[in-house]
Amino acid sequence: MTKSRRRPTRPDPSTGSGSPRARSRGENVERPIRAASVRRASPPGGARRASSVDDVFFRHIVTGMRNGVLALSADGKLALINDEACRIFGISPQASDLGRPVAEVLRQHPEVVRLLSSVFELHLLPNRAEMRLRPSGKVIGYTVAMVRNDEGRVIGASMFFKDLTRVEQLEERERLRDRLAAVGEMAAAIAHEVKNPLAGIEVMAGLLRRKTPDAPEAQTVLSDIINEAKMANAIVQEVLEFVRPIRLQVEHTAVAGAVQAAVQLADTKSRRGGINVEVNVPQGLPLINGDQHQLTQLFTNLLINAYEAMDGRGNVRFAARAVHVDDGMDGREAVVVELADEGPGMPQDVADRVFAPFFTTKAQGSGLGLAIVRKIVDAHDGSIDLETAPGRGTVIRVTLPVRGSEEGV
Repeated sequence: MTKSRRRPTRPDPSTGSGSPRARSRGENVERPIRAASVRRASPPGGARRASSVDDVFFRHIVTGMRNGVLALSADGKLALINDEACRIFGISPQASDLGRPVAEVLRQHPEVVRLLSSVFELHLLPNRAEMRLRPSGKVIGYTVAMVRNDEGRVIGASMFFKDLTRVEQLEERERLRDRLAAVGEMAAAIAHEVKNPLAGIEVMAGLLRRKTPDAPEAQTVLSDIINEAKMANAIVQEVLEFVRPIRLQVEHTAVAGAVQAAVQLADTKSRRGGINVEVNVPQGLPLINGDQHQLTQLFTNLLINAYEAMDGRGNVRFAARAVHVDDGMDGREAVVVELADEGPGMPQDVADRVFAPFFTTKAQGSGLGLAIVRKIVDAHDGSIDLETAPGRGTVIRVTLPVRGSEEGV
């Protein structure tokens, strides 16, 4: 039987699929790929180009791509890297990097170096895989493909990738939303069942107190019962508020107005004492697409938390500024609001859990105030950060995009 000649399979450069087993590094290679080097001709079935298009045109295509592109020669040296790849990896574009070992150029990303070092030994090349970069924490989606010459011999490898950090954040937020929805249904049912007997206890204790005006000890006990019932009812209200989905009433909102309203509202809900509140929020900040009521609630909860930590003395400062946030795509305009207090601060293990539901260090409290803050921030497609240390106070930064999501959590 006559053996049929098997034509070398040419991988699709956009997906990296269909790649045959690559030769080892010891094979005979023609020459390293240069940034401006483009194949002159193709065998039947391969990629073609107009004869009038020169190498510079193809180099500009790679340079202008919105995805990261990286190529290395068979001896492990960098042959091509575009500006988007440099941005994702956090390195400065240097012409001198071409021809250097990839392990040197990307020494801050050992996970990428390990992948590229082993690519010539792989039977099945990664296609649409994901990787988290250290230490930046960025998530990239990538595809690896072999680079072959006109005769089908492997002369290098290429990696095409895209920053998926923003996509990963949205997916994680969606997973959290699903979990909260399930927990919320259960918690809401329990809370409603608890509220009814609590109301009955409070009413009956009040009636009994009015019927026993001449019994001081009974009056004291009944007053304690009423106060505890009210406190339990307040906690149930906070639970209901936390598990209830947020439906934003989105409008063009001034952050300065929400902060001023929060200062007034916090004074009615918590003892301020001798604490001085400074507000430095410019009126000319960009209007954000947000819910005025929810943002006021957000800043009120933060301010109440500061009041309770400062024991009636010290300073609290509100400040805000406009920024451009890198979100892994084109970036977006945002407003950062900072609240800094002169309280006792907190250790790192407490700071790591401070936004978790039902976590509190107070003798009395539901542990939901800051959890609700995070939920409101997430509903506005924003982010929140905390900087603190024992004895050094606390700074909380809330970043709210000018154009955010209009869907609630």
